[in-house]
Amino acid sequence: MNAHELQRALDAVWRMESPRLIARLARMLGDVAVAEELAQDTLVTALERWPVDGIPDNPAAWLMTTGQRRAIDRLRQRQLHASKHAELAHEPGYEGVVMPDHESWVEDDIGDDLLRLVLVSCHPVLPADARVALTLRLLGGLSTAEIARAFLQPEPTIAQRIVRAKRTLAGAQVPFEVPRRADWGPRLASVLEVLYLVFNEGYAASAGDDWMRPALCEEALRLGRVLAGLLPHEPEVSGLLALMELQTSRIHARTDAEGNPVLLPGQDRARWDWLQIARGEAALRLAETLGGQDGPYALQAAIAACHARARRAEDTDWATIAALYARLARVQPSPVVELNRAVAVSRAHGAAAGWEVLAALDDEPRLRDYAPLAAARGDLLQQLGRLDEARAEFERAAALAGNAREQAHLQSRARACASG
Repeated sequence: MNAHELQRALDAVWRMESPRLIARLARMLGDVAVAEELAQDTLVTALERWPVDGIPDNPAAWLMTTGQRRAIDRLRQRQLHASKHAELAHEPGYEGVVMPDHESWVEDDIGDDLLRLVLVSCHPVLPADARVALTLRLLGGLSTAEIARAFLQPEPTIAQRIVRAKRTLAGAQVPFEVPRRADWGPRLASVLEVLYLVFNEGYAASAGDDWMRPALCEEALRLGRVLAGLLPHEPEVSGLLALMELQTSRIHARTDAEGNPVLLPGQDRARWDWLQIARGEAALRLAETLGGQDGPYALQAAIAACHARARRAEDTDWATIAALYARLARVQPSPVVELNRAVAVSRAHGAAAGWEVLAALDDEPRLRDYAPLAAARGDLLQQLGRLDEARAEFERAAALAGNAREQAHLQSRARACASG
């Protein structure tokens, strides 16, 4: 294996395993910042050792073992310092330092290191947007560019937000401390947003060579199930779980044998996971029973359920979907919601009606370089028979897209318009 191939292999392993490693080290050390530092040290060691020794048979276990050894060394250093403080405490005039008693921290029956990391990183001392950005970096292993696309914000803005969040946590001396269940309230909205955005990045990767990153979907869904078990009476937790279950049910039908995208109308619905759809619908019913039918995640789950109930694409109840998007736009106003509503309106009431909704987004600065907007414009223009304009929009969407599979798909649609 040459150096380039080895680097790619390490990048792939690191992207998947670094969140678990950071979470485990944070659990051992009680400090998120130190855990991230030691995880980076572990990566550097891998970069030094693997070219010489070869890639281990179990790279993930190698990273975890190496990282934990570093954490143990750091804990031994702390114990040594603590024993010196204890000796000094007997000296006249010495004001001893009170060492933290990690074992006396609050009840922690979560049973999952990654969920602990999310709860700790979503600390109320941070602004809500900073909590989410930091946690996406730590948990999802998302790059600053990927997080910026999720927020529709410039990359430098997100980078500064993450740096400030780390400084704030360090300045406030926030330990790796999971709050009592009764105190989760101020953090819950941020925790749910993190899981939602991690899932979305897995479901439709904003960059890279693959249309999806299923491992991210699976991790977000797993954490959503854990959280729903811990908080069975929170409607938005059930709503988000319903949404992820329903969306995940379609994953195997979203690509062809070569990994190319297969959009919803062309999917083989026999490949959908109908057991998972049933689980998603059950979670949605629970959210609605708990009074959460107008929550943003439950509304999105209701939209996904409409798609899931259509055994054929032509049976899709687009009028109900358009109405649900209108409700979602009132609950959670967003240009992306309006974009999706425009598409639903076009399917329910024709391309001209959809174009009217879409035109209102022309001056929306957050969507100026947003590939899905250009793609939606291309789609509606194609339906309206304005093929030259449609081709230009598909080409623009392809230029803006960061995902290689998405670019190829959009370029194919542009060529189809050019050929009439």
